[in-house]
Amino acid sequence: MALSTTRRTPLSDQVIAQIRAQITSGEWPVGSRIPTEAALVEQLGVARNTVREAVRALAHNGLLDIRQGSGTYVLATSELAGVMHRRFADADQEQVAELRAVLETSAAGLAAVRRTERDLELIGVTLERREAAWHSGETEDFVQADAAFHQAVVAAAHNDVIAAVYADLGEVTRAHLRHDVGPELIAERYVSHDGILAAVRERDAARASVEAGRAIGVCSDA
Repeated sequence: MALSTTRRTPLSDQVIAQIRAQITSGEWPVGSRIPTEAALVEQLGVARNTVREAVRALAHNGLLDIRQGSGTYVLATSELAGVMHRRFADADQEQVAELRAVLETSAAGLAAVRRTERDLELIGVTLERREAAWHSGETEDFVQADAAFHQAVVAAAHNDVIAAVYADLGEVTRAHLRHDVGPELIAERYVSHDGILAAVRERDAARASVEAGRAIGVCSDA
């Protein structure tokens, strides 16, 4: 999705809308660095101050994270996601794990019942990327890949409300993943997710829920 030159005033609102569209469309995924201020000025055909105002507004709303000396990064896909991130930034991580368990075990069970072949393909692809990210040793790459896997399972539940809530909690769950894996990827913290895919593939809803809970570390076999 290409950026286009703005035509109407107020220009800052149009720049905000275009940057937001890049984020919500997935062109600029969560965790990615957006183009530099100079690049945005050139692509949008507006003044530097207009770009700066738009970026600051989106940072205030929680979509962007301005990191001095590093750049500006996508923090969330919507204003609500940004609000959720700020609201639960200091939340107890055990409670976040319990929240994830509520959502992800239910979603995994529904996914086992409702999944399509396309869903299985996507879950499989994200699982492969998760494994590759783990072996790369790059912690943030693994966090993003792991989050994408869980998002694919949630999507396979085909419940728009659960999917929307889970998406809005995206940075909250990623922060929990970072807390879980720690600053370095070490073997003792590795948790296989193969069982989730297998249970969803076999349409075993009960097992899928158990496997999803085990992946978070808050559920065990009955």
